Amino acid sequence: MKWSVVSRKTLVKGFFQLSELRITHQLFAGGESSVLRRELIEKGDAVAVLPYDPVRDELVLVEQFRIGALEDPSGPWLIEIIAGYQEPHEEPQSVAVREALEEAGCHITQLRFIQRYYSTPGGSSEQIHLYFGFTDTSALGGVHGLDEEGEDIRVRVVSSTTAFEWLEQGKIDSAMPTIALQWFRLHRDEIRQQWSRSM
Repeated sequence: MKWSVVSRKTLVKGFFQLSELRITHQLFAGGESSVLRRELIEKGDAVAVLPYDPVRDELVLVEQFRIGALEDPSGPWLIEIIAGYQEPHEEPQSVAVREALEEAGCHITQLRFIQRYYSTPGGSSEQIHLYFGFTDTSALGGVHGLDEEGEDIRVRVVSSTTAFEWLEQGKIDSAMPTIALQWFRLHRDEIRQQWSRSM
């Protein structure tokens, strides 16, 4: 299957870039589509990490204001996992470690890759690199983030059970934490067994 970009222009360049593309592509039934006009949000790739303390069976979540949830009946503060954008020539693992420290004062000791996926490919080129990491939650908490980026991030250290309950209740309702927590729920016993054998 082939496609062609007929034209491309930048409509907005701010926190994100919005581009207008005119494209054609081959059709499953044969032939080619007419010229289609599509807007594309371009914001680079993001890296997210779910930190876990196997000693306390606790997870590190974060809560912050999100413009996309402005009209949500519960308000625009969402409970999520640690995440940030990848700079050019920066490895995803480095982003995970850096963002954990910036957003939660959290030191990651080991990382495990979960998966890479498109967040909303119908209108955005963003891919998410998702990780799981070990940490010590005993001294974590408070409010973190970079002032120059307007970050105001509250750290939530919760038990695995509480995190799963929040997921089921819809208190956690965005893609990154949902995918990470569902993965962790599937692998929690295996992770705890591996950790206990390594002690």
